[in-house]
Amino acid sequence: MSDLDRAREALRASMTAWAVLEVQGDQARVQAAPDPDELTAHLERLAPGWSLGWGCDQAGAGGYVVRARLALPEGPSREGLSQGPTLNDAKLAALADLARFFGVAAPGEGHWVAYDPDDGPDVSELEANSEPPAAPQMAGLPPEPPRDPQMDKARRHIEDLLEQLRAAGRGAEAARILMRGYGESVDESREIYRQLRGMLEP
Repeated sequence: MSDLDRAREALRASMTAWAVLEVQGDQARVQAAPDPDELTAHLERLAPGWSLGWGCDQAGAGGYVVRARLALPEGPSREGLSQGPTLNDAKLAALADLARFFGVAAPGEGHWVAYDPDDGPDVSELEANSEPPAAPQMAGLPPEPPRDPQMDKARRHIEDLLEQLRAAGRGAEAARILMRGYGESVDESREIYRQLRGMLEP
């Protein structure tokens, strides 16, 4: 099993947390995300030599923008970027974004649930309707679903542009454009790329 396959299995198995993406009154939009502690435990068992790093691009009353980077000893390094109302939510959302790069994605753009400032989001119904994550397999991985090469290429272009925007100090603004992902089609990804490209122009 390659390091990439091991990372996918670790991400799948640890997809047990919920990131709050936004709060509107007594409702919150949540998304399934890897639990950092569970992810660490699975990676230590499956892929020795990995590293997980964090960076905070923005912190304040408007929320947090966080980067998560997973590097594998003999595989690709991937970075996720996302925003959340709290630092922990932003970290979880960044992990969920990172997981997409490894082909492990939560369906849709999140779910709206009841929210209490003290107790947090009520995800009991979502958890009741979801299947528990499968234990990581050491061999005989099921094949990954077919990927669209054009979408992968579009995402790589957006990633390259993100690096330039971060270097220019505009990572937080870029994160707001990417709050709903990189697009569901090539045309949507191109439009997002155009918006980001415009941020670099004087």
